Amino acid sequence: MADLVSMPKLGFDMAEGILVRWVKKEGEAVDKGELLAEIETDKATLELESPHSGVVRQFLVDEGAVVAVNKAIAVVGDKDETIDIEALIGAEAMEEEAEAAPTEAISSEPASAQSAVAASQPPSSGPAAEANGKLPEGVRATPLARRIAEDKGIDLRAISGSGPKGRVVKKDVEGHAAGGGTAGPVLAGLPSLQMPELGTAPADKRVPLTKLRSAIARRMTQSRQDVPHFYVTHEYAMERVLDVRKQVNALLQSSAEKLSVNDFVIKAAALALRQFPNLNAALDGDAVIQFGRVNIGVAVAVDNGLLVVVCKDADRKPLRQISSEVRAMADRARSGSMHPDDIQGSTFSISNMGMFDVAHFVAIINPPEAAILALGSAREVPVVRNGQVVPGQRMQATISIDHRVSDGAEGAQYLQALGQYLENPAALLL
Repeated sequence: MADLVSMPKLGFDMAEGILVRWVKKEGEAVDKGELLAEIETDKATLELESPHSGVVRQFLVDEGAVVAVNKAIAVVGDKDETIDIEALIGAEAMEEEAEAAPTEAISSEPASAQSAVAASQPPSSGPAAEANGKLPEGVRATPLARRIAEDKGIDLRAISGSGPKGRVVKKDVEGHAAGGGTAGPVLAGLPSLQMPELGTAPADKRVPLTKLRSAIARRMTQSRQDVPHFYVTHEYAMERVLDVRKQVNALLQSSAEKLSVNDFVIKAAALALRQFPNLNAALDGDAVIQFGRVNIGVAVAVDNGLLVVVCKDADRKPLRQISSEVRAMADRARSGSMHPDDIQGSTFSISNMGMFDVAHFVAIINPPEAAILALGSAREVPVVRNGQVVPGQRMQATISIDHRVSDGAEGAQYLQALGQYLENPAALLL
Protein backbone atom coordinates (compact mmCIF):
# COMPACT_ATOMS: atom_id res chain seq x y z
CA MET A 1 0.00 0.00 0.00
CA ALA A 2 1.36 3.42 -0.95
CA ASP A 3 2.07 6.07 1.69
CA LEU A 4 2.87 9.75 1.50
CA VAL A 5 5.87 11.38 3.16
CA SER A 6 5.11 14.95 4.24
CA MET A 7 7.17 17.95 5.31
CA PRO A 8 7.31 17.57 9.11
CA LYS A 9 6.42 20.33 11.56
CA LEU A 10 9.54 20.78 13.69
CA GLY A 11 8.59 23.89 15.64
CA PHE A 12 5.62 25.45 17.37
CA ASP A 13 5.01 27.87 14.52
CA MET A 14 7.16 26.45 11.74
CA ALA A 15 5.34 27.20 8.49
CA GLU A 16 7.68 25.82 5.83
CA GLY A 17 11.01 24.14 5.16
CA ILE A 18 13.41 23.76 2.26
CA LEU A 19 14.02 20.35 0.71
CA VAL A 20 17.81 20.66 0.49
CA ARG A 21 18.73 17.22 -0.84
CA TRP A 22 17.22 13.84 -1.55
CA VAL A 23 19.44 11.16 -0.01
CA LYS A 24 17.53 8.33 -1.70
CA LYS A 25 16.72 8.08 -5.40
CA GLU A 26 13.43 7.28 -7.10
CA GLY A 27 13.08 3.50 -7.42
CA GLU A 28 15.43 2.89 -4.47
CA ALA A 29 14.34 0.84 -1.46
CA VAL A 30 14.02 2.60 1.88
CA ASP A 31 13.37 1.25 5.37
CA LYS A 32 11.37 2.98 8.06
CA GLY A 33 13.75 5.20 10.05
CA GLU A 34 16.32 5.32 7.23
CA LEU A 35 17.60 8.71 6.07
CA LEU A 36 15.49 9.93 3.17
CA ALA A 37 16.27 13.63 2.74
CA GLU A 38 17.77 16.74 4.28
CA ILE A 39 15.51 19.66 5.08
CA GLU A 40 16.36 23.15 6.25
CA THR A 41 14.46 25.39 8.64
CA ASP A 42 15.32 28.91 9.71
CA LYS A 43 17.53 27.45 12.44
CA ALA A 44 19.28 24.38 11.12
CA THR A 45 19.58 21.64 8.55
CA LEU A 46 17.83 18.49 9.77
CA GLU A 47 17.84 14.91 8.58
CA LEU A 48 14.43 13.54 7.58
CA GLU A 49 13.91 9.84 8.26
CA SER A 50 11.40 7.88 6.25
CA PRO A 51 8.22 7.12 8.22
CA HIS A 52 7.48 4.15 5.95
CA SER A 53 9.24 1.15 4.43
CA GLY A 54 9.07 0.31 0.75
CA VAL A 55 10.34 1.75 -2.51
CA VAL A 56 10.62 5.48 -3.26
CA ARG A 57 8.10 5.59 -6.10
CA GLN A 58 8.08 9.32 -6.79
CA PHE A 59 9.41 12.64 -5.51
CA LEU A 60 6.70 15.29 -5.43
CA VAL A 61 9.03 18.29 -4.95
CA ASP A 62 12.43 19.20 -6.34
CA GLU A 63 15.61 19.84 -4.39
CA GLY A 64 15.73 23.45 -3.29
CA ALA A 65 11.94 23.81 -3.14
CA VAL A 66 10.29 25.70 -0.29
CA VAL A 67 7.59 23.37 1.04
CA ALA A 68 4.76 24.15 3.45
CA VAL A 69 4.48 22.05 6.59
CA ASN A 70 2.44 18.85 6.14
CA LYS A 71 2.58 19.09 2.34
CA ALA A 72 3.37 15.76 0.64
CA ILE A 73 6.91 15.55 -0.71
CA ALA A 74 7.30 11.89 -1.73
CA VAL A 75 5.43 8.63 -2.26
CA VAL A 76 6.67 5.34 -0.79
CA GLY A 77 5.02 2.07 -1.82
CA ASP A 78 5.49 -1.44 -3.15
CA LYS A 79 7.70 -1.88 -6.18
CA ASP A 80 5.05 -3.01 -8.67
CA GLU A 81 1.78 -1.61 -7.33
CA THR A 82 -0.28 0.83 -9.35
CA ILE A 83 -0.56 4.17 -7.58
CA ASP A 84 -2.99 7.00 -8.31
CA ILE A 85 -0.88 9.89 -6.97
CA GLU A 86 -3.58 12.54 -7.30
CA ALA A 87 -6.16 10.39 -5.53
CA LEU A 88 -3.66 9.56 -2.77
CA ILE A 89 -2.82 13.21 -2.14
CA GLY A 90 -6.47 14.23 -2.29
CA ALA A 91 -7.54 11.55 0.19
CA GLU A 92 -4.89 12.53 2.70
CA ALA A 93 -5.72 16.22 2.39
CA MET A 94 -9.38 15.52 3.13
CA GLU A 95 -8.45 13.34 6.11
CA GLU A 96 -6.17 16.04 7.56
CA GLU A 97 -8.88 18.69 7.14
CA ALA A 98 -11.42 16.50 8.92
CA GLU A 99 -9.06 15.84 11.83
CA ALA A 100 -7.77 19.41 12.16
CA ALA A 101 -8.49 21.09 15.51
CA PRO A 102 -8.59 24.86 16.19
CA THR A 103 -6.20 24.61 19.13
CA GLU A 104 -3.52 22.17 20.10
CA ALA A 105 -3.71 20.98 23.71
CA ILE A 106 -0.75 19.64 25.65
CA SER A 107 -0.73 15.85 25.39
CA SER A 108 0.53 13.34 27.90
CA GLU A 109 3.76 13.11 25.91
CA PRO A 110 6.71 15.38 26.83
CA ALA A 111 6.57 18.87 25.35
CA SER A 112 8.93 19.93 22.60
CA ALA A 113 11.99 21.83 23.74
CA GLN A 114 12.35 23.32 20.32
CA SER A 115 8.90 24.91 20.52
CA ALA A 116 9.74 26.21 23.98
CA VAL A 117 13.06 27.82 23.16
CA ALA A 118 13.72 28.16 19.47
CA ALA A 119 10.49 27.88 17.53
CA SER A 120 10.51 29.28 14.02
CA GLN A 121 9.19 32.74 13.33
CA PRO A 122 6.53 33.19 10.66
CA PRO A 123 8.01 34.47 7.41
CA SER A 124 8.88 38.14 7.69
CA SER A 125 7.71 40.77 5.29
CA GLY A 126 11.28 41.76 4.45
CA PRO A 127 13.01 40.87 1.18
CA ALA A 128 15.18 38.22 2.84
CA ALA A 129 12.12 36.08 3.52
CA GLU A 130 10.69 35.74 0.03
CA ALA A 131 9.12 32.33 -0.51
CA ASN A 132 11.42 31.35 -3.36
CA GLY A 133 14.53 32.25 -1.37
CA LYS A 134 15.55 34.85 -3.95
CA LEU A 135 16.77 38.26 -2.85
CA PRO A 136 15.91 41.43 -4.80
CA GLU A 137 19.47 41.58 -6.12
CA GLY A 138 18.92 38.23 -7.84
CA VAL A 139 20.75 36.08 -5.29
CA ARG A 140 19.12 32.79 -4.37
CA ALA A 141 19.92 31.70 -0.80
CA THR A 142 18.47 29.40 1.83
CA PRO A 143 17.25 30.94 5.12
CA LEU A 144 20.09 29.35 7.08
CA ALA A 145 22.68 30.64 4.59
CA ARG A 146 21.18 34.14 4.85
CA ARG A 147 21.30 34.02 8.64
CA ILE A 148 24.92 32.88 8.72
CA ALA A 149 25.86 35.54 6.18
CA GLU A 150 24.14 38.23 8.29
CA ASP A 151 25.93 37.02 11.43
CA LYS A 152 29.34 37.05 9.72
CA GLY A 153 28.81 40.27 7.80
CA ILE A 154 29.16 38.58 4.40
CA ASP A 155 27.62 39.94 1.20
CA LEU A 156 25.76 37.04 -0.43
CA ARG A 157 26.29 38.61 -3.85
CA ALA A 158 29.99 37.76 -3.53
CA ILE A 159 29.32 34.03 -3.18
CA SER A 160 28.72 31.46 -5.91
CA GLY A 161 25.97 29.08 -4.87
CA SER A 162 26.41 25.32 -5.14
CA GLY A 163 22.79 24.44 -4.34
CA PRO A 164 19.96 23.71 -6.74
CA LYS A 165 19.50 26.44 -9.37
CA GLY A 166 22.59 28.21 -8.02
CA ARG A 167 21.13 28.70 -4.55
CA VAL A 168 23.64 29.74 -1.89
CA VAL A 169 23.62 27.16 0.91
CA LYS A 170 25.24 26.94 4.33
CA LYS A 171 28.50 25.34 3.16
CA ASP A 172 29.00 28.09 0.55
CA VAL A 173 28.85 30.83 3.19
CA GLU A 174 31.09 28.93 5.59
CA GLY A 175 33.58 28.22 2.81
CA HIS A 176 33.63 31.90 1.86
CA ALA A 177 34.21 32.89 5.49
CA ALA A 178 37.05 30.39 5.84
CA GLY A 179 38.64 31.80 2.71
CA GLY A 180 38.88 35.32 4.08
CA GLY A 181 35.36 36.58 4.75
CA THR A 182 34.63 38.66 7.79
CA ALA A 183 33.93 36.32 10.64
CA GLY A 184 31.31 37.15 13.24
CA PRO A 185 31.66 36.70 17.00
CA VAL A 186 32.05 33.18 18.37
CA LEU A 187 29.84 32.74 21.42
CA ALA A 188 31.86 29.91 22.88
CA GLY A 189 35.12 31.90 22.87
CA LEU A 190 36.34 34.62 25.18
CA PRO A 191 37.05 38.06 23.74
CA SER A 192 40.70 38.86 23.20
CA LEU A 193 42.21 41.80 25.04
CA GLN A 194 42.34 44.80 22.72
CA MET A 195 43.52 48.31 23.48
CA PRO A 196 40.97 50.95 22.43
CA GLU A 197 41.93 53.13 19.51
CA LEU A 198 41.85 56.87 20.08
CA GLY A 199 40.18 59.12 17.60
CA THR A 200 36.72 59.35 16.09
CA ALA A 201 34.14 56.97 17.54
CA PRO A 202 32.62 54.54 15.06
CA ALA A 203 29.14 55.22 13.73
CA ASP A 204 26.09 53.50 15.18
CA LYS A 205 25.28 50.19 13.54
CA ARG A 206 21.80 48.72 13.21
CA VAL A 207 21.95 44.92 13.32
CA PRO A 208 18.65 43.19 12.41
CA LEU A 209 17.61 40.31 14.62
CA THR A 210 18.02 36.88 13.11
CA LYS A 211 14.96 34.66 13.01
CA LEU A 212 16.38 32.51 15.80
CA ARG A 213 17.07 35.56 17.97
CA SER A 214 13.57 36.90 17.24
CA ALA A 215 12.01 33.56 18.15
CA ILE A 216 13.92 33.45 21.44
CA ALA A 217 12.87 37.02 22.25
CA ARG A 218 9.23 36.26 21.55
CA ARG A 219 9.14 33.00 23.49
CA MET A 220 11.06 34.30 26.49
CA THR A 221 8.92 37.44 26.67
CA GLN A 222 5.85 35.22 26.65
CA SER A 223 7.33 33.08 29.41
CA ARG A 224 8.10 36.02 31.70
CA GLN A 225 4.70 37.60 31.08
CA ASP A 226 2.56 34.47 31.40
CA VAL A 227 4.49 32.34 33.90
CA PRO A 228 4.92 33.53 37.52
CA HIS A 229 8.56 32.62 38.23
CA PHE A 230 10.15 32.10 41.61
CA TYR A 231 13.75 31.15 42.32
CA VAL A 232 15.62 29.05 44.87
CA THR A 233 19.43 28.90 45.08
CA HIS A 234 21.62 26.28 46.72
CA GLU A 235 25.40 25.89 46.97
CA TYR A 236 27.02 22.48 46.55
CA ALA A 237 30.36 21.06 47.66
CA MET A 238 31.88 19.76 44.43
CA GLU A 239 35.15 18.18 45.62
CA ARG A 240 33.83 14.63 45.37
CA VAL A 241 32.34 15.12 41.89
CA LEU A 242 35.63 16.58 40.66
CA ASP A 243 37.63 13.74 42.21
CA VAL A 244 35.38 11.02 40.74
CA ARG A 245 35.41 12.74 37.35
CA LYS A 246 39.22 12.86 37.41
CA GLN A 247 39.46 9.15 38.28
CA VAL A 248 36.94 8.09 35.62
CA ASN A 249 38.51 10.22 32.90
CA ALA A 250 41.92 8.75 33.68
CA LEU A 251 40.50 5.34 32.69
CA LEU A 252 39.01 6.53 29.40
CA GLN A 253 41.23 6.23 26.34
CA SER A 254 39.80 8.92 24.08
CA SER A 255 39.45 12.59 24.95
CA ALA A 256 36.07 12.46 23.19
CA GLU A 257 34.84 10.13 25.94
CA LYS A 258 35.84 12.36 28.86
CA LEU A 259 33.04 13.22 31.27
CA SER A 260 32.17 16.82 32.11
CA VAL A 261 30.72 18.23 35.32
CA ASN A 262 27.57 18.92 33.31
CA ASP A 263 27.16 15.17 32.64
CA PHE A 264 27.12 14.50 36.39
CA VAL A 265 24.54 17.26 36.92
CA ILE A 266 22.27 15.94 34.15
CA LYS A 267 22.21 12.49 35.73
CA ALA A 268 21.78 13.86 39.27
CA ALA A 269 19.00 16.24 38.22
CA ALA A 270 17.15 13.42 36.43
CA LEU A 271 17.38 11.06 39.41
CA ALA A 272 16.20 13.76 41.80
CA LEU A 273 13.19 14.45 39.57
CA ARG A 274 11.97 10.92 40.25
CA GLN A 275 11.29 12.08 43.80
CA PHE A 276 9.62 15.30 42.64
CA PRO A 277 7.41 14.50 39.62
CA ASN A 278 5.64 17.83 40.09
CA LEU A 279 8.74 19.55 38.69
CA ASN A 280 9.00 17.16 35.75
CA ALA A 281 5.69 18.49 34.53
CA ALA A 282 3.67 21.00 32.52
CA LEU A 283 0.54 22.99 33.32
CA ASP A 284 -2.44 22.06 31.15
CA GLY A 285 -5.47 24.21 31.93
CA ASP A 286 -6.77 23.20 35.35
CA ALA A 287 -4.46 20.17 35.62
CA VAL A 288 -0.75 19.41 35.88
CA ILE A 289 0.68 16.75 33.58
CA GLN A 290 3.43 14.85 35.41
CA PHE A 291 5.52 13.21 32.72
CA GLY A 292 6.49 9.57 33.16
CA ARG A 293 9.77 9.98 31.26
CA VAL A 294 12.56 12.22 32.50
CA ASN A 295 13.93 14.00 29.42
CA ILE A 296 16.54 16.63 30.25
CA GLY A 297 16.87 19.58 27.87
CA VAL A 298 20.39 21.01 27.74
CA ALA A 299 20.83 24.59 26.50
CA VAL A 300 23.51 24.94 23.80
CA ALA A 301 24.89 28.31 22.68
CA VAL A 302 24.90 28.70 18.89
CA ASP A 303 25.61 31.72 16.72
CA ASN A 304 23.30 34.53 17.86
CA GLY A 305 21.03 32.29 19.88
CA LEU A 306 20.30 29.26 21.95
CA LEU A 307 18.98 25.79 21.16
CA VAL A 308 17.99 23.03 23.55
CA VAL A 309 19.04 19.46 22.82
CA VAL A 310 17.27 16.69 24.68
CA CYS A 311 18.79 13.76 26.56
CA LYS A 312 15.87 11.38 26.80
CA ASP A 313 15.41 9.04 29.79
CA ALA A 314 18.45 10.58 31.48
CA ASP A 315 17.49 8.93 34.77
CA ARG A 316 17.97 5.48 33.18
CA LYS A 317 21.20 6.03 31.23
CA PRO A 318 24.80 5.61 32.42
CA LEU A 319 27.01 8.68 32.58
CA ARG A 320 29.10 7.68 29.56
CA GLN A 321 26.00 7.39 27.39
CA ILE A 322 24.67 10.74 28.60
CA SER A 323 28.03 12.35 27.86
CA SER A 324 28.28 10.82 24.38
CA GLU A 325 24.72 11.70 23.37
CA VAL A 326 24.80 15.29 24.63
CA ARG A 327 28.19 15.97 23.04
CA ALA A 328 27.03 14.62 19.67
CA MET A 329 23.78 16.59 19.76
CA ALA A 330 25.57 19.79 20.79
CA ASP A 331 28.03 19.38 17.91
CA ARG A 332 25.15 18.93 15.47
CA ALA A 333 23.37 21.99 16.91
CA ARG A 334 26.45 24.17 16.43
CA SER A 335 27.01 22.90 12.91
CA GLY A 336 23.33 23.38 11.96
CA SER A 337 22.76 19.70 11.11
CA MET A 338 20.53 18.45 13.92
CA HIS A 339 18.23 15.47 13.80
CA PRO A 340 14.58 16.32 14.50
CA ASP A 341 14.65 14.05 17.55
CA ASP A 342 17.57 16.04 19.02
CA ILE A 343 15.38 19.00 19.93
CA GLN A 344 12.02 17.48 20.79
CA GLY A 345 10.52 16.10 23.97
CA SER A 346 12.18 17.84 26.92
CA THR A 347 10.39 17.78 30.28
CA PHE A 348 12.93 19.75 32.39
CA SER A 349 15.82 21.97 31.26
CA ILE A 350 19.34 22.80 32.43
CA SER A 351 21.30 25.91 31.47
CA ASN A 352 24.99 25.76 32.39
CA MET A 353 27.21 28.84 32.20
CA GLY A 354 30.01 27.37 34.28
CA MET A 355 32.44 27.47 31.35
CA PHE A 356 32.18 31.28 31.36
CA ASP A 357 33.35 31.62 35.00
CA VAL A 358 29.87 32.70 36.14
CA ALA A 359 29.19 32.47 39.85
CA HIS A 360 25.40 32.65 39.74
CA PHE A 361 22.50 33.47 37.41
CA VAL A 362 18.79 32.72 36.96
CA ALA A 363 17.21 31.26 33.84
CA ILE A 364 13.81 31.81 32.24
CA ILE A 365 11.51 28.78 32.13
CA ASN A 366 11.00 27.11 28.75
CA PRO A 367 7.21 26.87 28.52
CA PRO A 368 5.31 24.66 28.89
CA GLU A 369 7.87 23.06 31.24
CA ALA A 370 7.48 23.77 34.96
CA ALA A 371 11.12 24.41 35.86
CA ILE A 372 14.68 25.07 34.67
CA LEU A 373 17.98 24.70 36.53
CA ALA A 374 20.75 27.31 36.11
CA LEU A 375 24.34 26.29 36.93
CA GLY A 376 27.30 28.51 37.73
CA SER A 377 30.98 27.57 37.82
CA ALA A 378 32.58 25.14 40.24
CA ARG A 379 34.92 27.64 41.90
CA GLU A 380 37.67 27.43 44.47
CA VAL A 381 36.54 29.60 47.38
CA PRO A 382 37.33 29.90 51.10
CA VAL A 383 35.07 27.69 53.22
CA VAL A 384 34.84 27.10 56.95
CA ARG A 385 35.57 23.53 57.96
CA ASN A 386 35.85 22.51 61.63
CA GLY A 387 36.31 26.14 62.61
CA GLN A 388 39.11 26.68 60.09
CA VAL A 389 39.05 28.63 56.84
CA VAL A 390 40.26 26.29 54.09
CA PRO A 391 39.98 26.19 50.29
CA GLY A 392 36.99 24.34 48.84
CA GLN A 393 35.21 23.77 45.51
CA ARG A 394 31.69 25.19 45.49
CA MET A 395 29.02 25.52 42.78
CA GLN A 396 25.79 27.50 42.95
CA ALA A 397 22.63 26.29 41.26
CA THR A 398 19.35 28.18 40.97
CA ILE A 399 16.07 26.58 40.02
CA SER A 400 13.35 28.68 38.39
CA ILE A 401 9.88 27.24 38.97
CA ASP A 402 6.38 28.01 37.72
CA HIS A 403 4.54 29.16 40.86
CA ARG A 404 1.25 27.88 39.44
CA VAL A 405 2.65 24.36 39.61
CA SER A 406 4.84 24.35 42.70
CA ASP A 407 5.97 26.31 45.75
CA GLY A 408 9.22 27.33 47.45
CA ALA A 409 9.37 24.41 49.87
CA GLU A 410 9.23 21.85 47.07
CA GLY A 411 11.91 23.74 45.14
CA ALA A 412 14.19 23.76 48.19
CA GLN A 413 13.60 20.07 48.82
CA TYR A 414 14.44 19.26 45.20
CA LEU A 415 17.75 21.12 45.46
CA GLN A 416 18.53 19.20 48.65
CA ALA A 417 17.84 15.91 46.85
CA LEU A 418 20.08 17.06 44.01
CA GLY A 419 22.81 17.70 46.59
CA GLN A 420 22.56 14.14 47.87
CA TYR A 421 23.72 12.93 44.47
CA LEU A 422 26.29 15.64 43.72
CA GLU A 423 27.93 15.32 47.11
CA ASN A 424 27.85 11.50 46.96
CA PRO A 425 28.61 10.99 43.25
CA ALA A 426 29.32 7.26 43.56
CA ALA A 427 25.53 6.84 43.41
CA LEU A 428 25.59 8.28 39.89
CA LEU A 429 27.85 5.45 38.70
CA LEU A 430 25.50 2.65 39.79
